[in-house]
Amino acid sequence: MDYKKRLEELIKERALKVADEPIFKLSSGKMSNYYLDLRTITLDPEGGYVIGNLVYQMVKDKKPDAVGGLTLGADPIAYATSLVSYLNNDPIKPFVVRKEPKGHGTGKQIEGNVKPGENVYILEDVVTTAGSSLKACKVAKEFGLNVLGVIAIVDREEGGEENLKKEGFELIPIFKVSHFLKK
Repeated sequence: MDYKKRLEELIKERALKVADEPIFKLSSGKMSNYYLDLRTITLDPEGGYVIGNLVYQMVKDKKPDAVGGLTLGADPIAYATSLVSYLNNDPIKPFVVRKEPKGHGTGKQIEGNVKPGENVYILEDVVTTAGSSLKACKVAKEFGLNVLGVIAIVDREEGGEENLKKEGFELIPIFKVSHFLKK
């Protein structure tokens, strides 16, 4: 199966909403004339299978110890990638970065079986300004993880790549939004 082609089809069929005027409010507060609801794909059996295989193919040669990111966008991508890696006898652990440290128990902000010194990729469904990605990268680095890069399903091409680069992180998008918004 051509996982990238199938993911493109799923995004066009389910996730991309376009309007003539900016009617969609983004998490940044900005209004946009298009919206990408990738959870319609990441939280779907076929979508998870396709994304897990695609991300695994992208990272396997770099031998990361784990993949994860800020909850909730990164969670299903990390789980799918981890499961596919296990099925390929090449386990890559998933991890979750909480938005805030847990208010009870051990007060952890990173959940999963990761340890300082391990190599990880930060995952993201959609990158706009990369605020969520940068937060996940910062928490991961403070924990002692070595961030190899940020993998996003779609880069909205609104400054995220540049913002990550300024902080020393590479953005590796599967798609750029311009791919879908061609005239």
